Amino acid sequence: MELKDKLQFLRKQNGYSQEQLADELGIARQTISKWENGQAVPELGGLILLSDLYGVTIDRIVKEGDECNISLCKDTGSDINKIIKFLLTAKKNTYASSDNKTVSCRINSHDFCYQDNSGYQYYDTYLGGECFSGEEGVWLHGIPVWSMNYAGRVVGENFSGDFLKEVLKGVPADMPFRGPKIYTKGDYHYHCKVDGEFVWFQGYEEIFYMDEKIYECYFHGGVIR
Repeated sequence: MELKDKLQFLRKQNGYSQEQLADELGIARQTISKWENGQAVPELGGLILLSDLYGVTIDRIVKEGDECNISLCKDTGSDINKIIKFLLTAKKNTYASSDNKTVSCRINSHDFCYQDNSGYQYYDTYLGGECFSGEEGVWLHGIPVWSMNYAGRVVGENFSGDFLKEVLKGVPADMPFRGPKIYTKGDYHYHCKVDGEFVWFQGYEEIFYMDEKIYECYFHGGVIR
């Protein structure tokens, strides 16, 4: 992996946009862009900052073709597409469609479970109703690989659970967390915003009925290693 590619991978793996990383390091966003395009390389001071921020040695950042760099991609980038593909199917076939409900794992919890013959298993468990919190997780051969926590509430009249489920059935591959960025049906309007990447992210969704906000939910999570 070339240095420019490694710098981009580490940034995304740790959930930073170019703007966020630039602010964290106290440098211009254009500098980050030049590093990742191969137009410039970080000086020693920049490498030290990156090393401290990511918890990765400078050697591991700058060396090409050494074995210590293999673990940068192990159990993350190479499997991300498979996890996302499975996750999209699992989400559409559990709460969103009211299918695959399973026995409660906690008192008064609502639980859904989905698995296929790929070795992946999905579990969603939440507490509450109009005010709720829960967690989704994905396992591969019994080992947890991804998780997301969420908490939300109904804050206005005319909330429609059917509309929310319709939104969640449309979970997109580029935002495989809740629903699409925007979804509208009649007087109902759904918005979703996510910061970060699949490996480390946080987001917020809301539903409006006409001009009144009637629902909101925060969520965050990432890859487990």
